Amino acid sequence: VLSGCGVYDGTEIHEASAILVHLSRGGAEVQMYAPDVPQMHVIDHCKGQPAEAESRNVLVESARIARGKIASLAKLTTADHDAVIFPGGFGAAKNLSTFAVDGKDCKVNREVERVLKDFHKAGKPIGLCCISPVLAAKVLSGAEVTVGHEEEEGGKWPYAGTAGAIKELGGKHCVKEAVFSLTPFYEAHVDTKNKVVTTPAFMCETELHNIFDGIGAMVKNVLKLTGK
Repeated sequence: VLSGCGVYDGTEIHEASAILVHLSRGGAEVQMYAPDVPQMHVIDHCKGQPAEAESRNVLVESARIARGKIASLAKLTTADHDAVIFPGGFGAAKNLSTFAVDGKDCKVNREVERVLKDFHKAGKPIGLCCISPVLAAKVLSGAEVTVGHEEEEGGKWPYAGTAGAIKELGGKHCVKEAVFSLTPFYEAHVDTKNKVVTTPAFMCETELHNIFDGIGAMVKNVLKLTGK
């Protein structure tokens, strides 16, 4: 499920690409979706500032990543899929929810909330990375997720405050690294009860290959939970 195209106002493209590579390697068939709604705003990624005169559609922008093969999120059903995965990027906090503006008091897009609840009710796994675990924390009360560390540690974890927000949303935060290591879940956290799998990704200032490997751990565990 995508939220636009570009880290500051949509889907983080490297994360989406990494997820797709790992899904392909795992033999999964993939269908991409995005809500057919206007973006909260458009960011000029060169300047890091809002482009005041522009407006864009989340589905249309997401189609750039999907190479045109994408459908409205309203068409996503649990009957057609074994799992659902949400990449990060500020679009998750701006277009899939209002977390970027409202924090713990945020609202989640109606279709995003429906999808999360439907997959959870059906006992089908949900994967999320970077900032997107806030969606599960908000919608699935008591879900265990990770966004990495809970302290900034000199700028290594610039968004560490999100861990506190997750607790305020009703979720349980679990500290994890963003790097690949020889732990059972390779720095992805697996909430076996709720079948929610999360990894920090770009919540950490680290090398791209570490983020790629962490996302791989998340995808691997999502696929494992499907039982296929």
